[in-house]
Order: sequence, then C-alpha cells, then structure tokens
Amino acid sequence: MFYVPAILIGRLVRTAVRLVRPGGGSALPGLVLSKIAPGLLAKTLSKFPEGLLVVTGSAGKSTTTKMLVAIARAHGKVVFTNPSTANIAQGFFSSIIERSTLGAKISGDVAILEMDEGHAAEITKRIKPRQVTVLNVLDDQLDRFIDPALVRDKLAAVSERATEALVLNADDQNVLLINKKVHNPKTSWFGIENQIIAATEHGLGNAPTYLSELPRPQVDTEIQEHGSAATKARVGAVEVSFDLPNRGIHFALDAAAALESARRYLGSSFDAKLAAVTLAELPPVFARGEVTQVNGVDVEFILVQNPMSFQLNLDNLPKDQEQVMVAIGRDVHDPSWLWTVDMKHMPAVDIVTGFNYAEIALRLAYDEIAIGEIIPDLDVALEKFFSLPAPKSGRRTVIFSADAMRRTRRALGFVDPEAVER
Repeated sequence: MFYVPAILIGRLVRTAVRLVRPGGGSALPGLVLSKIAPGLLAKTLSKFPEGLLVVTGSAGKSTTTKMLVAIARAHGKVVFTNPSTANIAQGFFSSIIERSTLGAKISGDVAILEMDEGHAAEITKRIKPRQVTVLNVLDDQLDRFIDPALVRDKLAAVSERATEALVLNADDQNVLLINKKVHNPKTSWFGIENQIIAATEHGLGNAPTYLSELPRPQVDTEIQEHGSAATKARVGAVEVSFDLPNRGIHFALDAAAALESARRYLGSSFDAKLAAVTLAELPPVFARGEVTQVNGVDVEFILVQNPMSFQLNLDNLPKDQEQVMVAIGRDVHDPSWLWTVDMKHMPAVDIVTGFNYAEIALRLAYDEIAIGEIIPDLDVALEKFFSLPAPKSGRRTVIFSADAMRRTRRALGFVDPEAVER
C-alpha cells in the first residue's frame, strides 16, 4: 500500500504534463516518482520470475533491445520493456507509472531494458541483472564521457553484476578488456565476419584502446553475409537469413547481439528460425531509419547522437537524396565532436536548424557543403521544409540529434514510439 499514493502522484503529473504538451510527460513524472519512492524501481524489477535482462553500450541499445524483446515475445514470453527508449532511471520510473498497478505490480515473465551506459552502473547496484549484453564502446560527447576508458569501467561494473549470462561483442577491443577484467565463465560472444567489417570505410567505429590487441574469441553468433541481399548469420549451430529494416553493418551488429542474447536467455526453447522471421518483419525503432509520410510525402528520420553514429549513418545514406534538413539541438552541449565527422558523403542541405544551428552550419560550410537556408527556429524550419515541393526522385530526409528529434516528432504529432511501420 505504501506505493499507491506515489503511483497516483506520478499519474497526476503525467496527465498534467500531457494536457500542456501532448505527447510529452515521459520524463517529469518519473523524476517525481523517483524522488518520493526511490526504492520502487528495484522492488518492481525484482518481481519478474525470469529476472532482468540489460542491454547497454555506447550505441545500438534501442535497436538491439527492440529486436530482443520481439524475439522473446515471439517465443511466448510476456515482456516488460521501455519502448520510448527512455533509458535512464527516471525513464524506468515513468515506464512503471505507465504499466503498473497502483501497488506497483507489473505482470510479465521478464524485464528487458536498454540502459544508458552512464546510469546502468548505478541502477544495477540495487537490482542485479540475470543477463547483461554489452554492445560497444565508442568515442562519445566529451562533456559527458571524458574518455572511453571511463565508459569501459562503468560497463565492466555492470557486467560483473550479471548473475547468469554475459553477452559480449567480440569485435570491440574495449569489450574484450571488459571480459578480461570480469572473468565471467558464462560469457558468450557475437560479432561480424572480419571481411565484412574490412570492406567498410569506418568499420564499426569502436574507440581505440591504445593497448596491445587481444585475440578475437570464438564467436557464438556471427553475421556472415551483409549487403544489398539478405543478411545471413550463424546462431549457435543454425544458419539463418533475414532482411534488416536499417542500412549499415552497425544494425547488423545489433541483430547479432539480439540473436545471441535471445539464445542465451531462452536456452533450449530458442528457435533460431523463428527469431530470423521475427527480425525480418520488425520495423525500425522510431527515428532510427524510420520512414513515414508527412504531407503525403515519404520522409526518413535519422538520429545521430555521437561522432560515430553520425559517421556510420552518413556513410550509408542513399546517393539520391534530394531534400535534406539537419537539426542539431540542445543535447549537443559540446559541438566540437561535429568536427570529427567526415562529411564527404553529406549531400546539399536544404535547411539547417536547431539550438546548435550555427555550429552545424559552420561545420558544413567548412567542407563547402551547399546550404539552402539557415532557420534557427525549429518549428519554423519544419513548416518550411515540409512545405517544399515533393522531391522528383529519392527521399526527403531529416538528420537530427536527440533533442531536435523529440521536438520534431512532437511537432508532427508522432507521439507513439511504437507506431512505426516497416
């Protein structure tokens, strides 16, 4: 009964926020609930009979988690997850407000959550995960993660708390160092065949360790073919193929991580063929290669959150882009990382906008990328961009940071994170 008033207050805050800002209310209610009932999160997550599965790392968390959740559900599991990709503590509290009874109970077999690499170390102090999947360590925004070694240490702390399975990326030297530190006898590995990585311009973009290279371990799930045709993988002893909803080998890596994570979690009930069919039918996570219509015209939304996510998405941008808007928002506190991105694949940009419009405009101008118009106000820019005549060929594209993404989706009325089609 202790948590009933706390849940009620959280729901009242959520309702009030959504009256003022439709589609909002995902952060503040959780923040309020975390202050008045801080023990609620650990209590709720500890009640799932099959435990907590954590997906963490610098990039790919949302896509990997969505894939893993879909595979688990296809196998008949009832899953509690965070589909809004709110992957810090207050986001999890908000998910509890959405899904729990007044007594803070959530029905389900298992909780599968993506966790921010900075917050996961704190959260898992209070609730030990059954399984941890670590995707990668990338160079990130310097104002938040001073050095990749800091991220590596946080992920190692999370990995040490896995009570059963630890699922790791065999193609990231940082992750191999985590394994060396943790020494979990139940570790298994996912990865991509070296020839596929070598054929790309920037590989997987993992942060350098500046240490002697560790040997690649034997991989349990591996992407063996990836390109214009179907992606092929070996999952344990089973070979499968499937089409991915996104471009680029970084999304193939997410698929490998999800397949191996599902194999470890489901054990003898895991069906690799069913998992492959599930991936083939799965839409992308919102704003991660999401294609929808605005004013009757197809538009693709591409989220960029750090140097390598920007780089890999640019490297895989179709060559026939006709209309492009770039919006860099308030979340980019340290715009210096924009200068580490090779912009040679960036087409002409019709509109530059967002809180950091000046910084991205300067970056583009330095590489002599044509800019049609600079519009500081995001709402004005959106109205102008989506009123342009429909492109004659190719696709309309919006490239944005997380803050600009949230504001854009809200302005366009895309408030349901799961309303994404393939």
